[in-house]
Amino acid sequence: MNTGRGRRKGQLPGLGPHPGAGNGAGLDGSGLDGARERWVRTGGIELCVAELGDPAQPTVMLVHGYPDSKEVWSEVARGLADRFHVVLYDVRGCGRSTAPQPLRGGFTLEKLTDDFLAVADAVSPDRPVHLVGHDWGSVQAWEFATVRRTEGRIASFTSMSGPSLDHFGHWIKKRRAHPTPRRAAQLLHQSAKSWYVYLLHTPVLPELAWKGPLGKRWPRILQRLEKVPGGDYPTASLPADAAHGAWLYRDNVLPRLRRPRDDAFAHCPVQLITPTGDAFLSQRLYDDLEQWAPQLVRRTLPAKHWVPRTRPDQLVSWISAFVTAEEEGNEAQQVVASGPHADRFGGQLVLVTGAAGGIGRATAFAFAQAGARIVAVDRDAEGAARTAELSRLIGAPAAWAEVVDVSDEAAMEKLADKVGAEYGTVDVLVNNAGIGLSGPFLQTGTEDWKKVLDVNLWGVIHGCRSFGKRMAHRGQGGHIVNIASAAAFQPSRVLPAYSTSKAAVLMLSECLRAELAGQGIGVSAICPGLVNTGITATARFTGVSADEEKRRQARASRMYRLRNYPPEKVADAILRAVVRNQAVVPVTPEARGAHLMSRFTPRALRALARFEPRL
Repeated sequence: MNTGRGRRKGQLPGLGPHPGAGNGAGLDGSGLDGARERWVRTGGIELCVAELGDPAQPTVMLVHGYPDSKEVWSEVARGLADRFHVVLYDVRGCGRSTAPQPLRGGFTLEKLTDDFLAVADAVSPDRPVHLVGHDWGSVQAWEFATVRRTEGRIASFTSMSGPSLDHFGHWIKKRRAHPTPRRAAQLLHQSAKSWYVYLLHTPVLPELAWKGPLGKRWPRILQRLEKVPGGDYPTASLPADAAHGAWLYRDNVLPRLRRPRDDAFAHCPVQLITPTGDAFLSQRLYDDLEQWAPQLVRRTLPAKHWVPRTRPDQLVSWISAFVTAEEEGNEAQQVVASGPHADRFGGQLVLVTGAAGGIGRATAFAFAQAGARIVAVDRDAEGAARTAELSRLIGAPAAWAEVVDVSDEAAMEKLADKVGAEYGTVDVLVNNAGIGLSGPFLQTGTEDWKKVLDVNLWGVIHGCRSFGKRMAHRGQGGHIVNIASAAAFQPSRVLPAYSTSKAAVLMLSECLRAELAGQGIGVSAICPGLVNTGITATARFTGVSADEEKRRQARASRMYRLRNYPPEKVADAILRAVVRNQAVVPVTPEARGAHLMSRFTPRALRALARFEPRL
């Protein structure tokens, strides 16, 4: 092994293909502008290596999968380069790296490990590297992270969409040795997902397909099925890369699944990122992973297989946090907050309106405990600042307070610009801000209607417009949560304005859910019932004197306190709704009952609406 040759160093853009490259594909327009190039010779082949960032910083090495080349990482690499020394290389036989001759036996995990060590010695001879792998890049990186000869060369490993073949082999053996209906179903499920593996073991057919119609149609297939953006990916070398890469499967899969290693224990901290919508791998494959990787951090991501292209921002956030924790000497487990769903929301940006108290504050705290970054928004500057401060104390890696009136469209648009510029694109938006209004329709004036609709409905519309369009433009999905109410489907003679505003929020949420589903953005309407918050103390009562209004506010507050349904339970329901992508979530027992009645016994619900509560 050697560290490459100085005559081949330089800037990637404008360089001609290396004379020995198997396919001659250049890197112009690859998204790696400004990268430095070197060539590393190992085992009779030459690997094309690209570097970005300051070599004095910790080295993060990105290993691509099948049928990709290193350009699959271009967005992630650019995002990491500001803080780290980022290294990408074309795996043997891919991109501008040369292919072994003969191909058979040239792609074994042992030889891929030789390649990794050669690149690591070239780019970071004195410090261990932080390894990141996707798909087959992750499969081979599991080998790097578990064999003895690489100990001390890997500081951490982030795995996504690619299991260890040894762990996979033991997973299969365990289910065959001790079959149960559940384990049999898991085997069948993964076997169905692995249909392409069988095809890749057939002789000649994969090569003909990739060099023929499949190679030409693959970019459109990815865009249609996985929502993978096109542009500079995949590169023109795809047909040859895919044909060569078929030997990754032929040289490794059956031998390792039949005779998995018993010592495949990770000798470095591991971060596992699992896309929940992966079409090729079951989440159950990783059920027993702590057995093999004692220093394990789990993350889940609502995405499909090609997350380096579809969710680069989230990967940059998680990789950066994981690498930084290791470099600072922290235990890997400290990266993850302790709350429920920490694997799902860690590092994500969550904005909550009406966050100074009640459901808004409880929701901010719940996301903070799950490791999310929080933007607490409210008209009450002191209350929002307090929510942000407490969020940092209970688990949020960062939290900020912003003051805005959600009914002001220009102010909301200005806030969205500021959040996007300073904190990033919001992953989860919670439109919670709202006000209460009670009183008969004929005694509710135009100004009262305008106030409740401006906040309860237009505030939600402004939030969805300002932040939702930025989610859609980013193209990496997200989730919008709109707080409606049980009053949205439970009519009442004393809540015409409030119920109308919340019913509109419910229908708006359903319409947005249909519109944004194709862009990976979920929308949930949360419908609490009687929840012990401060909204009753500030609710307006029309048609009565000021003294009578204060008396009714106090009486309603006492009733809600006696009901004593805590806002923390609503916050828990909000997190579950995002995780499960639920459309409509009635929260309290009375809300669930009213929702069922609205669907199955609407006449009974209308009869109840005639009842006038005594306040």
